[in-house]
Amino acid sequence: MRILVTGGAGFIGSHLCRFLLKKDHEVICVDNLFTGSKNNIKDLLSNSDFEFIRHDIVHPLHLEIDQIYNLACPAAPIHYQFNAIKTIKCSTAGVINMLGLAKRCKARILQASTSEVYGSPTEHPQTESYWGNVNPIGRRSCYDEGKRVAECLMMDYHRMHDLDIRIVRIFNTYGPNMAFNDGRVVPNFITQALRNQPITIYGNGNQTRSFCYVQDLVEGLYKMMNTDNFSGPVNLGNPVEMTMLELANKIKQATNSSSEIVHKELPKDDPPKRKPNIALAKEKLNWEPKIDFEEGIKNTINYFKSIL
Repeated sequence: MRILVTGGAGFIGSHLCRFLLKKDHEVICVDNLFTGSKNNIKDLLSNSDFEFIRHDIVHPLHLEIDQIYNLACPAAPIHYQFNAIKTIKCSTAGVINMLGLAKRCKARILQASTSEVYGSPTEHPQTESYWGNVNPIGRRSCYDEGKRVAECLMMDYHRMHDLDIRIVRIFNTYGPNMAFNDGRVVPNFITQALRNQPITIYGNGNQTRSFCYVQDLVEGLYKMMNTDNFSGPVNLGNPVEMTMLELANKIKQATNSSSEIVHKELPKDDPPKRKPNIALAKEKLNWEPKIDFEEGIKNTINYFKSIL
């Protein structure tokens, strides 16, 4: 098939492009390189089945394709808050452009949504039937509410135009090709530990997250795209939960770092708990993460050692 991956030079997108090429598909990677990097795909540029287009999906795109994975959107707070209006345009005007393209080509389209649609959850762990607890006027809302609108648009095109859609809600993901300066917790802790700088924890460190290795996530995306009669939304993430303090200590141990752990003020609207219920993914996709944290974090640390 001829497959479009928007945000294809980003962290998850670059792994997805590589995965799809190994499955013998033609891949068109579209990215405006705001948070993506050509370094993530430089080994693919000589592949005759791979094409890179520098483009922002806020502007229309005219291609002939069979499937669309819409991953385009900055995902780290420091990036999506840098230009909040541009972020929400990506999840509204950008998504409308991709849906229009899918409609014209009669292509199946997968929208990468996020666990952030649950906001600061009052349900734990989070199931797909939970409607969330999001602050619509906070600093994170350009991303959270943008993704909620993206889901709404996907469903409306499905209901009105019978468009073949898929929605996945991605929980915290880590692995090689993460930007070392993207401000998220795993790259933060690893770069600080490798440099023996203080490891910065926001709040008391008891807030929790669940971390899924990127290879597992990409397999989940592929299974969702190629499962018939199921549009989602479906949670994709690792249900193994850990506190920020546990994460810091695991990374400190894995890097043999002498870093001390310091605490700073917790940012506003930072969710205290985040853990996916993946029963639906197991049932509908026969998917669950296979790579344990120790193996995944070792691969990620080795990648960061190579780029720092």
